[in-house]
Amino acid sequence: MTTSPADKPKSYFPLAGGGNDGWSTEDEATATCFCSAVQLKFPTQGPGLVNKFVCNCSDCHKITASMFASNFTIADTHLTHVRGRENLTAYGQSRTIATGSTMTNYFCKTCGTLMYRVSSGSPGMSILRIGTVDDFALHETKLKPSVEQFIKTRVGWLHGVEGTVADNEGTVVSWKL
Repeated sequence: MTTSPADKPKSYFPLAGGGNDGWSTEDEATATCFCSAVQLKFPTQGPGLVNKFVCNCSDCHKITASMFASNFTIADTHLTHVRGRENLTAYGQSRTIATGSTMTNYFCKTCGTLMYRVSSGSPGMSILRIGTVDDFALHETKLKPSVEQFIKTRVGWLHGVEGTVADNEGTVVSWKL
């Protein structure tokens, strides 16, 4: 059974992971790793919030150990490392999705949570994971994906994200600041 956003309080901070100091306001919110060593602050609207999307590419299958990733892109000028920047470790490679861009992944050294990715093809932006956002109400409101990309590699038992633009090749999401 699922509940609608109307059934949930305005902000919703369930017990999840080791931290309990996440917050959100009308304009900003936090994202925290599972052990709470790393915390980011980001805007919940433009111009710092660039886009929101679900990705079914083969990279996201592997890097999330799942069949898709739910993401949002933040302009680096609007992203703040509240704590734990020194606790992030990076792994990058250039043999990624069809673009050939180098994707660098930033993980918490302690718990392994993937906090964000950076693409050499989209300088000045970081791709954060919606699941790391502390206020779960934002998952269904301000951070609800508007595009589902790489549907050609979506598994057959998933039927798409309701209300999103379907993008077969990963070309609809805007990577412009």
